Amino acid sequence: MLDGQQSMRGVTEVEMKQRTINIQIDAQGTFAIYEQIVNQLKSAIVTGALSPGEALPSIRFLASQLEVSVITTKRAYGILEEEGLIRSVAGKGFYVCEYNTDYLKEKQIMVLEKRFLELISDCKKVGLSKENVMELVETLYMEQG
Repeated sequence: MLDGQQSMRGVTEVEMKQRTINIQIDAQGTFAIYEQIVNQLKSAIVTGALSPGEALPSIRFLASQLEVSVITTKRAYGILEEEGLIRSVAGKGFYVCEYNTDYLKEKQIMVLEKRFLELISDCKKVGLSKENVMELVETLYMEQG
């Protein structure tokens, strides 16, 4: 059903029946690994990479593909289920729920705002001015296309 490739420290492609989802785990990142999984699955739902009713990889399979603990993936799925983004079907697995894209986008913006605040704080600590930060952001944004 699913086939994963690459290692935990890069992008892991999790192939599903009709799609491939890239999940990137940064072990030294600001966010815990389970939060990274939650955020990237939310993003996949918002962008349509995961459709309502679509089956997700099993907890064990995803853990093995990402080279993380089953507890980590179980926690991520639990959070997504609590937020009503996925549902568990006994004996069958987890499925993407119908969702409100506006609500999900707002939640993602809130996460980004938190990350921006952390980055701005770091920039101030190293003495970057607002102009330096804006120039850096513009340059990096343009490089991303």
